[in-house]
Amino acid sequence: QVQLVESGGGLVQPGGSLRLSCAASGSIVSINRMGWYRQAPGKQRELVAAITSGGGTNYADSVKGRFTISRDNAKNTVYLQMNSLKPEDTAVYYCKGSGVRTLERYYGMDYWGKGILVTVSS
Repeated sequence: QVQLVESGGGLVQPGGSLRLSCAASGSIVSINRMGWYRQAPGKQRELVAAITSGGGTNYADSVKGRFTISRDNAKNTVYLQMNSLKPEDTAVYYCKGSGVRTLERYYGMDYWGKGILVTVSS
């Protein structure tokens, strides 16, 4: 059973930084693509950043230059370094894994973490 667990959220002042982590577990051999999404109150969930197993990245325009996504394939973990945080970054942040290969089989479906709250406020 594949599970994704986020950590590192919390309350931070505008201009501050946070680092989110998402660890995948479940006899995983590889994960093709991992990403971070967020959902603010009253809004739809949106892509923040994504990274492939080869290191290719893409970012939402709203976070370019402030956020950096990275991953440790050996640990099946993806990170999101968030700098220069703004109140509008306040949201629940979700981790997603796509194209998961375990010791038993390949899963084409997406796996989601339960989400973690990031609040940017003075």
